[in-house]
Amino acid sequence: MEYDFSSDLKAIRAILGVTQSELASRIGVQQITLSRNETGTTTPSARILEEVYGYAFANNIKLGKLKEMLWRENMKTGHRLLFHGAKNAIEGEISVTRSRTNNDFGQGFYTGESYDQAISFVSGFERSSLYFIDFDPSRLTCKEYKVDQDWMLTIAYYRGTLGAYSEHPLIRKLISQSRACDYIVAPIADNRMFRIIDSFISGEITDEQCKHCLAATNLGSQYIFIREKAVRNLTLLEKTYISASERNHYLHLRADDARLGDDKVKLAKIQYRGKGHYIDEILK
Repeated sequence: MEYDFSSDLKAIRAILGVTQSELASRIGVQQITLSRNETGTTTPSARILEEVYGYAFANNIKLGKLKEMLWRENMKTGHRLLFHGAKNAIEGEISVTRSRTNNDFGQGFYTGESYDQAISFVSGFERSSLYFIDFDPSRLTCKEYKVDQDWMLTIAYYRGTLGAYSEHPLIRKLISQSRACDYIVAPIADNRMFRIIDSFISGEITDEQCKHCLAATNLGSQYIFIREKAVRNLTLLEKTYISASERNHYLHLRADDARLGDDKVKLAKIQYRGKGHYIDEILK
């Protein structure tokens, strides 16, 4: 799937209220170049993509957010709009076997529930792009998680940090449950959250402290498709370009959120000190 640059270019000009010549002058390209791109008679170069999308974002045109609103308004009843941030691009058909095995829930196709959420996870990659996806949950089974002990232990298992606890009957039961479905809906655990889970697994904090620390760093939910029959219910709607200025914007937002979250974690550790159980008490 390629960018729909022709439509995007028309939309950007319409929002700005400028002609091809005016936009070409502002971004330093020839008018004929924009004309050929707008009619789709030529494939946009990397420079044109960056100049046009970067100029739009610098002028407060958040095209991705606008598209999110429009797609949501036009979703079929019962369908869900999801997002996949790619470090580069999705090559070929969507598959559950292309991701790493040490992701939050092992191998699968991972998606998010909002544009902001998905883009923040790939904003550090120069060639990243974002996909809008139509998901039809019909005839599929789902396992839902919340921030609790089961979720923490399941994440720790798939991330490979449970060590001697990996074969405990409770852990084997949790892992079996995590694969007895077509797709999973669960809180996102980024590396910062995983460090908190690791503190619980290493016996530094209790499950109650861990749970409240993780709740303080809430990043929203992710949809993980673990069976091929589930990805067949996904339809790629659109691939969007992420300019350098937009990536930097989300990098700064995520850094700000991280600082606030870290402070909340410190308070949660203090407030819930001595409450709950340590890992060796739970898996004795």
